[in-house]
Amino acid sequence: MKYSLLVQSYDALDKTTKRLEKTKILSDLIKKTPKEEVEKVIYLLQGRVFPIWDERKIGMSSQLTVKALVLVTGISKKKIEELWKKEGDLGKVSEIIMKEKTQRTLGNYELTVKKVFENIRALAELEGKGTVDKKIKLVSELLSSSKPKEARFIVRTILDNLRIGVKEGILRDALAWTVFPIRYDPDENKIEFKKGSREDYNEVIGKIQHAYDLTNDFGSVAVSLKEKGLKNLEGISIELGKPINSMLAIKEDGIKEALKAVGAPALFDYKLDGFRLQIHKFKNKYYFFTRRLEDVTKQFKELVPILDKYVKGKNYILDSELVGYDVKTGRYLPFQSISQRIKRKHNIDKIAKEFPVEINVFDILYYNNKNYMNQPQKERRKLIEKIIKNKKKKIVLTKKIISKDIKKIKTFYNEALKEGYEGLIAKNLHKEYSPGRKVGGWVKLKPVMEPLQLVVIGAEWGEGKRANWLSSFILACKKGDSFLEIGKVGTGIKEKGEGSTFKQLTKMFKPLIEKEDGKHVIIKPKILLDVSYEEIQRSPTYKSGYALRFPRLNSVRNDLKLEDCDDIERIKRLYKKQKK
Repeated sequence: MKYSLLVQSYDALDKTTKRLEKTKILSDLIKKTPKEEVEKVIYLLQGRVFPIWDERKIGMSSQLTVKALVLVTGISKKKIEELWKKEGDLGKVSEIIMKEKTQRTLGNYELTVKKVFENIRALAELEGKGTVDKKIKLVSELLSSSKPKEARFIVRTILDNLRIGVKEGILRDALAWTVFPIRYDPDENKIEFKKGSREDYNEVIGKIQHAYDLTNDFGSVAVSLKEKGLKNLEGISIELGKPINSMLAIKEDGIKEALKAVGAPALFDYKLDGFRLQIHKFKNKYYFFTRRLEDVTKQFKELVPILDKYVKGKNYILDSELVGYDVKTGRYLPFQSISQRIKRKHNIDKIAKEFPVEINVFDILYYNNKNYMNQPQKERRKLIEKIIKNKKKKIVLTKKIISKDIKKIKTFYNEALKEGYEGLIAKNLHKEYSPGRKVGGWVKLKPVMEPLQLVVIGAEWGEGKRANWLSSFILACKKGDSFLEIGKVGTGIKEKGEGSTFKQLTKMFKPLIEKEDGKHVIIKPKILLDVSYEEIQRSPTYKSGYALRFPRLNSVRNDLKLEDCDDIERIKRLYKKQKK
């Protein structure tokens, strides 16, 4: 299959924001893609060459890409970097300079999907001496044979920045359209069913979503559909060693609301301040995955003997939370104390001793060759209570109660907060394990944190559609006459419409820019933002010593003066308050 055919779809996807139009473009492409290449095409449409859970990374930096462009085009590095700053997209820069390149390689050939896929995948598999030169050579080989638009999407792909708006839901729907008769009306931007009903269509969507939830691999789902259609999806099952999407909880305001959402009585267990870990045991081997499907088996290998000793079963998948604790005091620590372990590649044994963790198990998805995802919550809880032996600071079950008594639940909630936990998770006793957030069955109860008024002291120029806008605004609290960084905010800002937009904020902050360093700008402290957040954490990254977890812009506080900025003492008080 010619790569140019894929690029035509990339370009069409890049030019529309309409979900249904994107779905039509994708479904048409998938229909005409040969079975032997559909997996590659699906991966490339997601801007990757591996399933999302695969730990291998392309590993091509922007600077190496610039070197490859210099080599292929003969255009100076300085000119390329100037264009890059102006456009905010190295892919777009590649397209521009390929139109005017002064060097042409003899023996150019037309690129195929297979060639592009194999060269990019090879980037991730290179190691040892000469790796940099080999990477530049692989990329240069593709660029020297590419047309300008092809160069744009090759560069975006290798930099993990495809930006064509193909989200999981759209890709899922496109696969459904390849097997369900749909008519798309581009003028009205709506669909009609050639055959069947909305209920039939939703059933198809559900089957494809379920297959994806079990595999986290639209490539393999697409291959199954190409081979035998929907019936083939029924053969897709849990594969030990491959992560399953986690079931997530939505937030509720109070205990009454939680009981209304999940039913009474309900199971309530502690909400922990750690990070999610899905544990797979298969053929006496263990695989550990984060909620983001990252493979962290090597980073937490000290957990293996604990699981061997305290969990019965020849194979299983456990859902758990890892919580760090202080070696000397035994006191549980907040998430950021162990977050550094997730990305760690070196000195793993040393950091494991400095930042030990306790496994807190709260669910089970698979046990001794049987899928338990379709079993009710109360049965899954009974099973983990049967197979796991609690050992403090090693592995424990989350503390829980089953109740409909609001007073009893309130007491349990207060106990959780007093012991330093984040709150509670309320669970429907009869609900199966359903991956995703808006699936019903689980809700979380947490104290609402007071918003902060913080000053903006810096920002970054965006990329792509946001190339001419400031984004990722650096927030600071006050200490005397100085300002200390406490985080960055980019959530809560819109591209257009009512409320704070990137365009409005850029217009507001641009006159206050004091210095620029590449994409980074320093802004004169003057304008305050009202910011909400999930919690305050200790952080060595920022000068304040604290960081906001999941900050979100509520509003611009033009009504406040600079002296109204929250100070470091209030940050400290709120930090202590949340721990109580």
